[in-house]
Amino acid sequence: MIYPSVGQYTEAIKLADQYPEDYFATMTTLRPVLGADGNPVMSSGNFAVVFKMQDQNDGKIYALKCFTRDQEGRNESYRLIADELQYVESEYLTKIQYLEKELFVDTGTYDTESPVLLMDWVEGETLDKYIRKNIDDKYSLSMLAFRFSRLAMWLMPQPFAHGDLKPDNIIVRKDGSLTLVDYDGMYVPSMKGQKSRELGSPDFRHPLRTEDDFDEHIDDFSLSTIMLSLKAIALQPSLLEEYGASDRLLFSQNGYRKISECKFLDAVKTLMDDSELQRLYSLFLIVLAEKSLVNVTFRLFNVGRPKSEDYSEELFSTEVTDDEIDEGLEDEFGVVYSNDGKRLLKCNNWKLKEYNVKKGTRVICNGAFYVISEEQLKEWKNEYSNDSMLQKITIPNGVIYIGDWAFGFCKSLQSIIIPDTVKQIGFSAFKDCHSLQSVNIPNRVTYIDEQTFEYCTSLQHIIIPNGVKHIEDAFASCWLLESITLPNTLVSISEDVFFDCRLLKEIIIPVGSRSKFEQLLPKYKDIFVEQ
Repeated sequence: MIYPSVGQYTEAIKLADQYPEDYFATMTTLRPVLGADGNPVMSSGNFAVVFKMQDQNDGKIYALKCFTRDQEGRNESYRLIADELQYVESEYLTKIQYLEKELFVDTGTYDTESPVLLMDWVEGETLDKYIRKNIDDKYSLSMLAFRFSRLAMWLMPQPFAHGDLKPDNIIVRKDGSLTLVDYDGMYVPSMKGQKSRELGSPDFRHPLRTEDDFDEHIDDFSLSTIMLSLKAIALQPSLLEEYGASDRLLFSQNGYRKISECKFLDAVKTLMDDSELQRLYSLFLIVLAEKSLVNVTFRLFNVGRPKSEDYSEELFSTEVTDDEIDEGLEDEFGVVYSNDGKRLLKCNNWKLKEYNVKKGTRVICNGAFYVISEEQLKEWKNEYSNDSMLQKITIPNGVIYIGDWAFGFCKSLQSIIIPDTVKQIGFSAFKDCHSLQSVNIPNRVTYIDEQTFEYCTSLQHIIIPNGVKHIEDAFASCWLLESITLPNTLVSISEDVFFDCRLLKEIIIPVGSRSKFEQLLPKYKDIFVEQ
């Protein structure tokens, strides 16, 4: 079968939004979720493209996977996988439905009714992104290792296996829980005797794995290498920068094949005073030699839950509940704080022009100053003039976290002072701040999340300080952005980071770093300026 292209699927999904009965065989209540650019939210890989969809009846969000390449035995495999998983209740897995001849696609030369895979949408970020975002938070890294150890202890004795365990296929939800996605290479008992359809990612599979290795133990090696990496990173976060890469953790396929020359394992030996790491190191050596852990108990993956009091810096959540707001303390300006004064929960006064966050505040919570919707904004504009909304805010020293959407849609915000104590700025924190003319990013920030400054259409110049290592799609549609300065500490940056930055004419990079940045941002190499 010849499968449609990503573009052809996208066009079909757009048309299905208007004429669902003409394009879906059974799922006529599904509609695509649209992004800020008006196009369907989607991501694509080697074999498929995934669209974010919403059921119009109950509002539930789904992931719709459409295949772009043929894979032998896919139809039968997914039927078997779906049959197996319907009886499995676990936070680590999501339900799936495989539907043949479900989506009509006009390819221009032929029409096809394509198969699709429907899954629950898992909201969160991939394991590797989560690690890099929290690389300076040893408690979060330790909690991640603890949670993965629970996943490993659950998965190892199961009669099925995922088949392609890697950070991209492990989602960390907002509450920190883990969920596995992408079941293309899964093994279930009814497949016994078959050959593997895919072998998994080279940096996370046993170096001697072949298509004949296809049973409930094919995840053992991946579980071991990921677990050892997570524990080592939790103990010494600098290992990730020294031995990791943007598409893997601490091990590589070359390291497996030449284990005596693996520099990461030499580094691990310096951490052997930790008894849990000793055990995980031994497990890795066993599975490397045996290809499976069939003779080893899953309990050896056990890692203790970290205690927050063992970490020097106070821990605060950016998430806030309605009950917390109801029980909080509102100041004379209509801004609500937690009872201990350490968390700014919510602004209830949309007439504020200027505001100084109170000293002693440690966290500005998710959505604290967020204008909820365009419709509500229009409603407020009818009551208040545009210049009556927040224009300037000062954040004092001591604030550590700025939460997701903290200032999203504050269209009149022109100036903000962020202190050097801030180490984390959340997802979409300043999205749609159309009047924001300048912003300083503190030196402690190492990760700039997706959409952080998207549609900040008045920003013209930005300096990214030394210390920032990873930048996602943070500056898309900053229409007036003319120049940006990038640091030598940068390890990864999204290729779409400057999407629709119409006036961008120079990217300033450190002297002597051109070859590095040409690898990170090849399509912008013509506007690099060494300085």
